[in-house]
Amino acid sequence: MRILVTGGAGFIGSHLVDGLIREGHKVSVVDDLSTGRRENLNPEAKFYRIDIRDPKLGEVFQKERPDVVNHHAAQASVKVSIDKPLEDAQVNILGSLNLMQTCLQYGVKKLIFASTGGAIYGEGGVHPHREEEPPSPLSPYAVSKASFEYYLSAFGKLTGLRYTILRYANVYGPRQDPFGEAGVVAIFSYRLLAGLHPQIHAREEVGDPGCIRDYVFVGDVVEANLLSLNRGDGLAINIGTGIGTTTKGLCEMLIRITGYRGEVDHLPPRPGDLKASVLSNQRAKDLLGWEPHTELDNGLKVTVDSFRGGRGRA
Repeated sequence: MRILVTGGAGFIGSHLVDGLIREGHKVSVVDDLSTGRRENLNPEAKFYRIDIRDPKLGEVFQKERPDVVNHHAAQASVKVSIDKPLEDAQVNILGSLNLMQTCLQYGVKKLIFASTGGAIYGEGGVHPHREEEPPSPLSPYAVSKASFEYYLSAFGKLTGLRYTILRYANVYGPRQDPFGEAGVVAIFSYRLLAGLHPQIHAREEVGDPGCIRDYVFVGDVVEANLLSLNRGDGLAINIGTGIGTTTKGLCEMLIRITGYRGEVDHLPPRPGDLKASVLSNQRAKDLLGWEPHTELDNGLKVTVDSFRGGRGRA
């Protein structure tokens, strides 16, 4: 198929592009390189440097005529969304709407949307979170992701546009930015290998192990996207392991893998951080035929090795 990937120079998007090309698809990439990197780009993909908000986006569609659009471009920082909610909404809502309208204009057969499972369910509910739970976003970032989910649902009914929403847990792996605020595995890996103290946001004096998160390897996420090309229409589907890991436990695993022998710094919990977020993947098993195959310890070793060897296209 002809597949266009937005955000295809980014962490998850670039791995997806590689996977699609391995499967024999013709892939084009839209990315403004605000956070994506040229070195992540697969040389077999046609690259267009353009913002998803740009009115000229249609020119790319006219040239490429994609059958499927996989939408990974986003403003992905919770902190930025709090500090600059208008910017967050312009990219994640208005940019996504511009993309969706362009899909409709050029007869795209399906749109796959990378949403968030780690933020959209909020603090309450029962763990692991199931898709039947109503969204309860606690940050502008989560609000913007939930908003576009509703737009997709509405336009799916109004126009017949096929779509699948993938709600990701905490994705990790090679090429993740160690200088962002969301990729704790990358941040820990970089600091430990550089001999810098890892920092855990938790109250050490009361034995707080930090936040609980569901860590899913990027290769498994790519597989979920490949399966979604022909499955999961009209649904939101969690993509996670269903297993919670504390920040302290994650740090200890990475200390063992890297051989770090220094101190660990404990900082106050950050305002807005969810205490726990773990996703059920039963719907993904039932409807996509997907389940994660990469155990956390193995995925962390692959990630650390990629940092040891330089970022590149590992």
